[in-house]
Parts: sequence; C-alpha cells; structure tokens
Amino acid sequence: MLVALLWIILGFALLIFGADALVKGASALAKRLKMSDLAIGLTIVAFGTSAPELVVSSAASLNQQSDLILGNVIGSNNFNLFITLGLVALLKPITVQKRMVWIEIPISLGVVAILFALSNALLGAEVASVSRVDALLLLVLFAGFMFYIYKGLAKESSEDTPPENIYSTTKMISFMILGLGGLVLGGHLVVTSATDIAMSFGVSDKVIGLTIVAVGTSLPELVTSVVAALKNNADIAIGNVIGSNIFNVLLIVPISALIHPIAYNSSFNLDIMMLLGGSIFLFIAMFTGKAKRLDRWEALVLIFSFVGYTLYVLFL
Repeated sequence: MLVALLWIILGFALLIFGADALVKGASALAKRLKMSDLAIGLTIVAFGTSAPELVVSSAASLNQQSDLILGNVIGSNNFNLFITLGLVALLKPITVQKRMVWIEIPISLGVVAILFALSNALLGAEVASVSRVDALLLLVLFAGFMFYIYKGLAKESSEDTPPENIYSTTKMISFMILGLGGLVLGGHLVVTSATDIAMSFGVSDKVIGLTIVAVGTSLPELVTSVVAALKNNADIAIGNVIGSNIFNVLLIVPISALIHPIAYNSSFNLDIMMLLGGSIFLFIAMFTGKAKRLDRWEALVLIFSFVGYTLYVLFL
C-alpha cells in the first residue's frame, strides 16, 4: 500500500512537469507553423493528453474487459467536461471562440449521441455492443474531423500571436517529447497504482473504470488545461478538453473495438446521459451572462454536478 502511494506521488509530479513542458512546446509550435492555439489544442495537445486513455483501453481490450474500456472513456470524458473545465473556469473564466461554440462543442455532443446509439443497438445491430463495423464507422468520422481541423482551423493564425518564435526548433520539439513522455508515464503510474489499491478492496471493473482509471487518465488533460489557462492560453485549455473528448470516442473506442468487440453494459446509459447533459449545459452556458464565456458560477454547477454523480456511482 505504501509503495503504491509513493508511485502515485511520483506520477503526479511527472504529470505536472509534462503538462508544463507540453504547453510550452505546443504554444511555440503554434507560432512557428502560424496555427491557432485552438487548432493545436484540438489536435496535438488533445492527442498527447489522451495517450493514457489509449494505453489503458487497448490493454483492457486485450483482456476483454469491456466495462473497464467504456468506464475509462465515458468516465474520462465526464471528468474532462465537469471537473477540468470547471476548475479552469473557476480559476479564470474561459472566453470561447465563436467557432468553438457553433462547431466543436456540437461535434463533441454529436459523437456522444452516436456512441449511445451504436452501443444500444439503435442503428439495427442485433446485440448491444461496439462491433468492428461500428469501429470502422467511428474511424471514418474521426478522419472527417481531422480533415475539418486541417482545412478549417490549421491555417488560422492567432491574432495575438507574434510572428517570431521564442524557441529553436530543437528546443520546441524537445519540450513536446519530454512533456508527452511525462504525461504518459505519470498517468500510467497513477492509474496502475490506484487500481491496485482499489482491486485489493474488491471494487468492480465498472466502478474502477468510471472513477479511479477515468480520473487518472484524465489528469494530463486537467493539469495541461490548468497550466494553459494560467499562461493565458485559453484556446489550448478548452481545445484540449473538447479535442480529447472527441478523440476518446472517435479514436480510442474504435481502436479498442477493433482489438476485440466491446460488449455494452446498459447501466452505462446513465453515465452517457450525464455526459450528454453536461455537453448541452456547456452549449447553453455560452449564451448566459457574458456571451461565449464559461463563468465561475457555471463552473461551480459543473463541479457540484460531478460530485453528486460520483457519489451516486460509488454508493447507490
């Protein structure tokens, strides 16, 4: 038990180091390539911070642990939406670009609805599962999303981004590699150690996936977004969260399903509904108070909603 706790502490330290290095490198890359911070947040940073979810879900698929896969993905997305965005907005209210309000946020809502339909066999499948055919469909949608980012966002340079780059190419790449490495290793240490502790108490795969593993694999998103917000990179902060949630559904779920079809436990419907509700709340929040901004009171609604939901999952 003591050794596992020490590994968790080391993992947190690596997560903080990795997030800081990744944000520095990603911001420099955005300036060098004349890409917007939002585009970088939705792609490179989002993919990097989703790496722990990919590793955990792929390993779970090899072991045919469907509940752990879905618990990890759905739980991680809920944590990103309710806690990561909530804490970031609590520290500093987030001003959201118009494009994010009308395109990326609805896309993140839409992919969750698609996952719900596929998992519950609402599109004509005989059994409730994510099959290999479903996986191919999700991957096609992922390719379409990446094409949209490339054509629609990649060449939009930030208005407040200076033309010069403060880092050399070598230093910029080194920051990003070290940052991603720190995030992946730190996330792995936290997840494996916390899971070992939970399993010693006889906790189920579903609960482990929705709570400990989901929170652990979401720590890179949390730390990266908080660091980005504190560095006044709001676009990277929210782009990371929305991008990671889209990546989790359109990339990580299908990769896991290609390894082995994912059997669906209908008790996950509540968790998906929570995610859908949170996404709808985020969209509506863009039109309350100051337009296109997530304010502190809305952040508190997100955080307390997640606390109530987590207590329900754990004790009811």
